[in-house]
Amino acid sequence: MAVPIRTAAAALCAGLVATLLTTVPARAEQREHTWTVSGPAPHAPHARIALDDSTGTVSLAVTRDRRTVIEPSPVGIVTEQADLSQDLRFLHREDRLVDERYRTKSGKRLDRRALMHETRLSFATPAGARLDLVVRASADGVAYRYVLPAGVGDVLDETSAFRLPQDATAWLSTYRVDNEGQFAQYTAATAPTNDYSPQALFATDGGYTLLAESDLTGTYSGARLAHDQGTGTYRIKLADDRVQTTGPLTTPWRAMVTGDLPTVTRSTFTDDLAPASKVSDTSWIRPGTVLWTWLAGGRTAGQSLTAQKAYVDYAAERGWPYEAVDAGWYFKSDEWDTTDPNWQTTSWMPELVDYARAKGVGIIVWIHQRDLDTAEERAQWLPTLERWGVKGVKIDFMNSEAQSMLQWYDAILTETAAHHLMVDFHGSTIPKGMQRTWPQVMTLEGVAGEEKRTNTAAHLTTLPFTRNVIGSMDFTPGAFQRVGLRPNSDAAETGLAVVYESGLQMYAGTPQSYDERPLARDFYDQLPAAWDDTRLLAGRPGQEAVLARRDGDRWFLGGVYAGTARTAEVPLAIGAGRWLVETVRDGADGLVKDRRVLRGGDTLTIDVTDNGGFAGIACRWSPGISTCHR
Repeated sequence: MAVPIRTAAAALCAGLVATLLTTVPARAEQREHTWTVSGPAPHAPHARIALDDSTGTVSLAVTRDRRTVIEPSPVGIVTEQADLSQDLRFLHREDRLVDERYRTKSGKRLDRRALMHETRLSFATPAGARLDLVVRASADGVAYRYVLPAGVGDVLDETSAFRLPQDATAWLSTYRVDNEGQFAQYTAATAPTNDYSPQALFATDGGYTLLAESDLTGTYSGARLAHDQGTGTYRIKLADDRVQTTGPLTTPWRAMVTGDLPTVTRSTFTDDLAPASKVSDTSWIRPGTVLWTWLAGGRTAGQSLTAQKAYVDYAAERGWPYEAVDAGWYFKSDEWDTTDPNWQTTSWMPELVDYARAKGVGIIVWIHQRDLDTAEERAQWLPTLERWGVKGVKIDFMNSEAQSMLQWYDAILTETAAHHLMVDFHGSTIPKGMQRTWPQVMTLEGVAGEEKRTNTAAHLTTLPFTRNVIGSMDFTPGAFQRVGLRPNSDAAETGLAVVYESGLQMYAGTPQSYDERPLARDFYDQLPAAWDDTRLLAGRPGQEAVLARRDGDRWFLGGVYAGTARTAEVPLAIGAGRWLVETVRDGADGLVKDRRVLRGGDTLTIDVTDNGGFAGIACRWSPGISTCHR
C-alpha cells in the first residue's frame, strides 16, 4: 500500500516552507531551489534535485554517505507542444511513503518489501505547460520519472542524462537490439563514443551504481545510453524519434541501483518500482529446471518426435520438471489449413505432451515472434497450446525496443497469462520490472549467453553485477559438450547454474555430456529454480563472482573466476552454526567432490583452475549427517 504522510494542502504549505528554507543562497549570485529525497535506511542514497532559477533547468544528483554517486545531471523532456527541459518554475511539492509487500514466483528471493520515500515536484513553463517530476529513494536505489497531462503531444526527446565522475570505473555493453552485447571495462570518460545498453555499472566514491529502467510499456519507447568519449555523461536516447501519446503520460522509471557490491547484486529495486501483479491466480506458474535440446543437437531433433521422446525420458529419469522443444517442431502457421477442425493433428506435439505428462515432465515450446505478431495469429496459437497442455512458450526474435514492439509485449503478456502459459523471451528486451507485473514471465534472454562463441571469462564474471541484477536471465548454462567454444572449466560451468538466476533454468548440455560428468549431473538434480534468499559472498566485476542462494534450509553455492589458477578464499556468510559444505571443483582427471564441516563466517578455500570455478551445497551439520543431497 502507499501511505500518504502529508495532505495536499499540508504538502503545499510544507513545500512553500521548504522552498523558503532551500532558496537561501550561499552567495548572492546563486539562485536555485533545492530538494532532498533520502532512502529510509542507514547508508541509503540521497537524491538532490535543484532548479536553477536563472535558466529554469532542473538537475538531479545522488550521493551515498556524503560521497558522489551521480553528479548533477539534467532532467527534462521535450514534446510537440512544450519544451519541458528549461524555463521551468516551481509550483509545489508532495511527499508520501511507499510501503508494499509482495511475493514473486521466481527471482533472487520470493518474499519482498518495497519501502521508498517518494517526492513529487510540480513545475510549469511560462506558457503554463505542466511537468511533474516524481523521485523515489529506497535503501538501495534512486529513481525518477516524468508525469505529463494530456494535450502536450507526442514526445520528441528526453534531455535526461547521467553524469559520472570521469575516472569512475565503468562496465559497459555496446547496445544491440537483442541486448546480447558483451560487457567490457573502461572508465566513464574513456569509453568509446557509442550507444550502450542502459544496464551500465559504475564504481564511484559512493559505491557501485547500476543504471536501469523499470515499468517500460507500450506507452513509451525503450532507451539506450549515448556517450561521447572524453566525458562522463551518458545521455538517454530513445528507440523512437517520436513517442506517440494519446492522453496523460507517465514515463518509465530512470533507475539507479546504488550501494556496495553485495547490495547492488541482491537488489530487487527495478521490480520494487514496477506495478503490482496483474495475474490474480498464479498457482499454475511453477519455476523449474529444464532440459533444453537446441545446443544438445536440437537443430535436427526439433523435427523428430522420436528424439524428443528420448529427451523427455532423460528429463524424467533425472527428475527435471521440464523439457524444451526448440525450433523445427512446427510448420509456419500460414501453411496450415486452420479451417479444418483437426488442423492441429498435423503436428506431433500433442502426442509428445501426453507422453511427457505421463512421465511427470512438462513441455515448453519455441515459437517465432512473427507467428504471434497479430491478434489473429495469437488467437490461433495460444488457445491451441493451452489445449494441448503445453506449459510454456519460448518466444524469439523480437529484436526491438521501439514503441510498436513494446505494445506487442503488452498484448502477449496479457494473453499468455489468460492461457496459462509461462514465458521465456529470447532476442528480447530485458526484464525492467516485467516479472513483478507479469509473474508468468519466468526468464528472458537479453544476454550474450551460452550460444555465443565469443564470450570471455571476464564477461561471465560481470553478468551477476549487470544483466542478472535486473531480473531472470536465460543464459542456458551446462553446455559441457562445447569444449573449446566456452572460456571456462567444467566446474565453473556447473556453478553458473547458481551464479545466474533464471525462473526456468535451461540446461544446454547433451545427456551424454551429463552422464560423463556425474558430479555435475547430480548437482543439477538437486538444484531448484526459485530462491528464498540470495547473497554475494565474494566478487568483483570482470574478475570473480561467488553467490549463495537459499532454498529452505540449504544454501547452493556457485563461483566463477577469470584469470589464472589460484586458491580462492570465500567468506561463508550464510549464518551461524556448523555447516556441511559439499563442493564440486576441477581435478586433474575431471570433477572432484570435497566435503568439510565449517562454521558460518569461516573462510571456504577452494583450488580453482584457469578461468575456473566451483559449485556447492551447504546444509546444517550434526553428527551423522554425511551429505546435503536429498
